Amino acid sequence: MKTSMATKKPASDYSESSIRVLKGLEPVKQRPGMYTRTENPLHIIQEVIDNASDEALGGHCHNIGVTINVDGSITVEDDGRGIPVGLHPEENVPTVEIVFTRLHAGGKFDKGSGGAYAFSGGLHGVGVSVTNALSSRLEITVWRKEPDGNGLHHLVFADGDVIEPLNSRPAPRDGKKSGTRVTAWPNPKYFDSPTISAVELQRLLRSKAVLLPGVTVTLTTAKTGDVQSWKYEEGLRGYLNEMLAQTTGGGETVIPVFEGAQYASAESEGFAEGEGAAWVVAWTEEGAVVRESYVNLIPTSNGGTHESGLRDGLYGAVKNFVEMHSLLPKGVKLLPEDVFARVSFVLSAKVLDPQFQGQIKERLNSRDAVRLVSTFTKPPLEVWLNHHVEYGKKLAELVIKQAQSRLRSLQKVEKKKSSGVAVLPGKLTDCESSDIARNEIFLVEGDSAGGSAKMGRDKEFQAILPLRGKVLNSWETDRDRLFANNEIHDIAVAIGVDPHSHGDSPDLSGLRYGKICILSDADVDGSHIQVLLLTLFFKHFPALFTNGNICIARPPLFRVDAPARGKKPIQKLYALDAGELVAIEDKLRKDGVKEGAWGISRFKGLGEMNAEQLWETTMNPDTRRLLPVSLGSFNHVDSSARFNMLMGKGEAAARRAWIEEHGNETEADI
Repeated sequence: MKTSMATKKPASDYSESSIRVLKGLEPVKQRPGMYTRTENPLHIIQEVIDNASDEALGGHCHNIGVTINVDGSITVEDDGRGIPVGLHPEENVPTVEIVFTRLHAGGKFDKGSGGAYAFSGGLHGVGVSVTNALSSRLEITVWRKEPDGNGLHHLVFADGDVIEPLNSRPAPRDGKKSGTRVTAWPNPKYFDSPTISAVELQRLLRSKAVLLPGVTVTLTTAKTGDVQSWKYEEGLRGYLNEMLAQTTGGGETVIPVFEGAQYASAESEGFAEGEGAAWVVAWTEEGAVVRESYVNLIPTSNGGTHESGLRDGLYGAVKNFVEMHSLLPKGVKLLPEDVFARVSFVLSAKVLDPQFQGQIKERLNSRDAVRLVSTFTKPPLEVWLNHHVEYGKKLAELVIKQAQSRLRSLQKVEKKKSSGVAVLPGKLTDCESSDIARNEIFLVEGDSAGGSAKMGRDKEFQAILPLRGKVLNSWETDRDRLFANNEIHDIAVAIGVDPHSHGDSPDLSGLRYGKICILSDADVDGSHIQVLLLTLFFKHFPALFTNGNICIARPPLFRVDAPARGKKPIQKLYALDAGELVAIEDKLRKDGVKEGAWGISRFKGLGEMNAEQLWETTMNPDTRRLLPVSLGSFNHVDSSARFNMLMGKGEAAARRAWIEEHGNETEADI
C-alpha cells in the first residue's frame, strides 16, 4: 500500500513559491539600511538638497531654501530648472513621477556631451526615490518655463505611492518662473530617532554654500521663526579660516593658507574635460585639525581616493623641497603621514563618473581620483614652496619634527620587545617598518598568489605569509593541539600573539601588525578559507577581534576593459562580484558604449593577477576595499552559538535546517 504525501508543506520547505520578487520601492522599505543612514532622516533629506545643489553646480540655481515645518516635515526649495514633468519617452509616465518612484532612474546617468548633469554627486539613481519610499507623505511642486507660458505642476505621494496624480496648470504671471519644491514627512518607523540634528543640518547647508560661491542657502525653523542664511563669495579659504578659528586651541598656520584649483582641459591626457579639484590647505603646530572633503558637492565624511590623492600630492611636493634643500637629518625618512599629520584642508573634487562606497556616499572609491588630485595639487605647491623658501623651511621643520616624534615612539616599543624574539616562519616575507599601527600582514591563499603579493606589495609596511591549502577547522581543536598544524603555528608566530580564550587578558605587546588581512580568491573556495581563518581567530585569538586587527581583503572577481568613450580614455574597471559587473555594464551602456565593445575577464584565482593588478585592486591602501571584521551588535555568547552551529562536527542537521530556512536570502556563486 502506498502512503500519500501530506498536502501541507513543512515550515522549512524551499520551493518556487519561496522566491519573492520585490518590486518598485519595496526593497527600500524592507531593508532601508542598505540605502540610507537610519539613525535619523537627515540623509533622505540630504538627497533632495543634493538635487538642488546639482542644479546650482550646473549654474541653473541661485537660491536653495530649507524649512523645518511645525509638523516635523521638511521642505526643500530651489529656483533651478524644475524637474521635467512631461511623459517619459520610454515609460509613458510623467518623468517627475519616475524620478520619485523608480530606483536607478535620474538625470545624472546622462553623462554624455549635452547631458543634463556633466558633474553630479548622484550615481546610483536611488536618491530621492529612497526619500519617497521612507516618507509617510511627500509633496512636489514644480515650476517649469513652458513654450506657451510658465506651468505649475503638483504631485503627492504616500508611502511611496501616488495618491494625487500630476496636476498641471498655468503659473501666475507674477509668480516664480522655474524651480522645484519638495516637502517630505519622514516615516518614524524607519529611523532610530525621527528628529534631525539641527547642528548636522546647519553644517551640511553651510558647506553647500561654501562649495557654491554666490549661491544663497537658507535654513528656516517655522516653529521659532529663526532664519539662518549663508552666502560665501570667498569660497574655501574663508570657510577653512572660520573653522580653524572655532577649533579649541587652534594655533597660527605655519605657512600662509595654500589654495588652488585646477581642472582638466579638452586636451588633458587621461582625464575628462572639467575633472579636477579645488583645495585649501593649512598646516598648524597645535590644536585640532579640520578636514572636509567633497565630490561633486557630496560630503565624503570617510574620505576616499580624492583625499589620498591630496595626501600624495602634498607629500611629493614637500619631500622634493626637503631633498632639494638638503634639510633632512641623517637617519630620518619622511613618510606621507608625517606631512599629513598636521594638515587641515577643505577639498572639493569634480569627478565625471564617481564610484562611492555604499549608497550613502561617505567614501569615494574611484581609483582614478588618486592620480587626478595628486597630479593637480603637487606642481602648484612645489612651485609655491620654491618661490617662498623661508616658508618652505618652516614647513619642512614641522614635518621633520613629526617624523622624529614617530621614530622616537617606535624606539620605545622596540626596547620593550627586544628580549626573547621568536624565530619567524621561513616563508614569511616581512616588512621593513617597525610601526605596528601602520604594518600589515596578508595571509595569502596559495604560493602563486603569494608570489604576486610579494612583488606587488609595499615592502615598507606590508608583510606576506602564503598559506598552503585550507587551514584546519579549529573550532573543536584544543589550544594545546593547535601548533601541531604547521599553518596555524606559522600564523601565530608571525603575528606575535599566543592563542587565548574569550575573557582572558592576553599579552598583545608582541603583536607585530596592526592589520591582519585575509587575502583569498573571490570565489566559493576563497570564502571557505576566509571562514576557516575567521573561525581560528574568533575561537583562539578573540582579542584581535576586540582590538580591531582582523580584516578581509576584497580582490575583484571580474575585470572589464572599456574602450575610450567621449571624454573618458580607455579604462580597466574591476568588479567585486556579478552584481557590480552588471552595474558597470549598465553604466557603459548609458555612456553610449555599444553592446559587446567592452571585454570581460574573470579571475579564476589570485594567481592569475599580476603584481601590478593585485596592488592596484587589493593591496594599495588608497584604492583597495579592505573590510574590517567585528562582531557588531552580537555579543560573544550569541556569536559562539552561531559559530558552533556552522562549524561544529556534530551539527550537520542544524546546519541543514538553517540553510533551508535562509537559503533564499543569499546569492551564491556556483
